[in-house]
Formats: sequence, structure tokens, C-alpha cells
Amino acid sequence: MNPVSYSTPLARSAMACVLAGGRGTRLMELTENRAKPAVYFGGKMRIIDFALSNALNSGIRRIAVATQYKAHSLIRHLQRGWTFLQPMRNESFDILPASQRVAENQWYAGTADAIFQNIDIIDSYAPEYIVVLAGDHVYKMDYERMLVQHVNEGADVTVACIEVPASGASPLGVMQVGENDRILSFIEKPLHPPELPDRPGWSLASMGVYVFKREFLNEQLRRDAADPHSSRDFGRDIIPYLVANSKAQAHRFAESCVRSRTEAAFYWRDVGTLDAYWEANIDLTDTVPELDVYDRNWPIWTYAKITPPAKFVHDQDDRRGLAISSMVSGGCIISGSSLRQSLLCEEVHIHSYGQIDHGVILPFVEVGRGVRLSRVIIDAAVKIPPGLVVGEDPDADAARFRRTEAGVCLITQRMIDRLGE
Repeated sequence: MNPVSYSTPLARSAMACVLAGGRGTRLMELTENRAKPAVYFGGKMRIIDFALSNALNSGIRRIAVATQYKAHSLIRHLQRGWTFLQPMRNESFDILPASQRVAENQWYAGTADAIFQNIDIIDSYAPEYIVVLAGDHVYKMDYERMLVQHVNEGADVTVACIEVPASGASPLGVMQVGENDRILSFIEKPLHPPELPDRPGWSLASMGVYVFKREFLNEQLRRDAADPHSSRDFGRDIIPYLVANSKAQAHRFAESCVRSRTEAAFYWRDVGTLDAYWEANIDLTDTVPELDVYDRNWPIWTYAKITPPAKFVHDQDDRRGLAISSMVSGGCIISGSSLRQSLLCEEVHIHSYGQIDHGVILPFVEVGRGVRLSRVIIDAAVKIPPGLVVGEDPDADAARFRRTEAGVCLITQRMIDRLGE
């Protein structure tokens, strides 16, 4: 089918529904008090800001966010940073917490149910297309290009997919595609992932991004809700059914990934584990990072707290405030310590005679004197006692903190408090 150009962007007729209710249990204590989409990322942002910014930058001006578990931090962030969309400009921003709208004992049973329970709210805006987004991935993508493909191909559902090595695709939902990338089968966590016909050794993995016409999606959600055997989930129920019974189309991320350099990688990360979360943050400290958060043509919008500039003080041989290949947010004070390839969120205070190497430090942390930290994630508002050493003795680290197989240590205030017991 020949591509068709549209005088009005299709995004103007679309609504983005962001699924942000997941528990995020693989992030361990980092999601003890917040949902995964609300976890801080990249110094100033939260993880959910990427999906929301992609929608906004793509031209979508109607957005709804479904929340559920430990949602207070997430809802507060959305209220502070994302309420600039104005109904008088035909824009909308709705927060849809699980509120037992279908039955008094029924919260969101799955991702599809989160949309189904809010059909009346979505229908009140009468969008022509629905773009369903996961709120817990880090990437930059132009959804307009995916919408155009969906309409040009006459698809019932279009699934965004990323090309991954087949050897590492087993933990993912993998698409088998035929001619013109029509999806032939969808396999969740296959032992032997199907390979791409035009790229042997590689597979297409679902990104959790779907496009539907609203009326068609409503029909499928009602059908699924009436099925007593369904788990009410897009990936486990809706998409496999449509692959078998309708026209399901794959959209390759390479066609819509937003890059500021043509040689840059197609960057998409599921930051659902501590190692993946730490690595994606540290990636940003590279001299030329694969994910460009400095791109003014595709900004990552967020709640911008008013903070003073970062400050580095003291200039003695053993007491010099400096940072090498690091990102330091507003309100931070580096007082006579050194940072190397580390990322600091807002209002972190690091006292003298310390060294931090490959650290990801969330807001409002205070690090005492003489501390040496390597390959760490420090949760928000933690007070690191003077002289603490982490990253040099694996056994000692594992006994005191949450240490991953890759040697990254998560430090929370509760873990620090137990050191004195």
C-alpha cells in the first residue's frame, strides 16, 4: 500500500492512554513508597515523563494516565508538572486512579481492564485513535509516524516493536512477522524466539505501545471483559487474540525513534531492574550519550522545581569539590569531595574528603565526610554516615545492602538505620 500524506496530523485526532499502575517489584526497595513510573530518572525527571513527553512532542493533546499502586508520589508529580494542558485549547489531561468504578470489589485487574473501566471518560472526548503507552520505559519516539502507518496499512492494531538479538529475546514478548511486517504470532517469553525474515539472528520484541481506532478498541475491551478466562491484559490477552482474528501490524521502532544524530543508536530501555535502572542513568554521563536529553527539538518535559545552581567548594589536594563525566542537578553542594561518572538529582549535599564513583543519587541525600561509594543507587532523603565504604568488599556490601548480581548496591534509609543495631 502506498503511503498517504495527511494535511492534518493524525495525532490531533488521538488520545494517549498511559498505563502507570504497575508495582515495579523488580526495583525492590526503590518502589517501596512509589510506583515504578514515579521513580526519579536522569537527575530532574521521573520515568513516566518520557512517555508523556513523547505524546506531547508528537502532537497528542489529550492524555490520560491510569494509576493504581502506591500512586501518591506519581499523582503529585503529575499534578505539579503536567496540568498545563488547557481545555480551552481542546486539550485535556486526566488522572485515572483505580476507584472501583465497575464493581465495589474490583480494582484494575490488568492493563486492558484499566482502559475498560474508564471507557466512558475516554469516549466523552471522542478521539478517533487511542495510543496505549506503558509508563515505565525510557525512550524518545514520534507516535505520529506510527499512527500514519496504522492508517495506511488499514490495521486493526499496530504494535510498536524493537529489534533485539534473538539470543536475548526469551524474557520478552516476541512477534513473528510475515510480509510487510504483518504479525503472524505473538509469543510471550519464548524459549526459541522467532527471527526476522530480513535480519537473521534478530527478533522483534513488543515495546508495550499500541494503536487502535477507539470504536474497535472498545469492542475488544468489552469482548475481553466478558471472557471469564481472560487476565484482562493487553500483552497476554488482547494482542494475541487480535493477531489470530484481526489484522495486527508491527511498527519498527527504527521508523519513529527520535535521535539528534543519525549515527546514534535506537535507544529504548525497560528500566525495571536495579541493574537496568542504574545502567540507564549512568549511560547519560557518557561524553556523547545514546539518549540525548539535551535535544531542544524533543524536550523531556517534567515538573521543574525552583532550585539554586549546583555548587562546588574547597580547593585543597585532599579536599577539592569536583565532578568528572557527571551530571549534577540544581541545589546540589559538592563540598570538598570528588565525583566520577555519577548522576545526582536535586539538592544532594556531599561533605568533604569523599569519593563517589558511578553513583546514582536521588534527591535530598546527605553524604557524610570521608565516604567512599562505588556502583551505588542511593534512595531519596538518605543520610549516609561519615566514613561509610561501599563497593570494595562484596560480602560486606551484600550483608548490609541490596546488592545485585552485577555488583550494584541499593542503599535506603532503613538499611542505614540497621547498621547501628
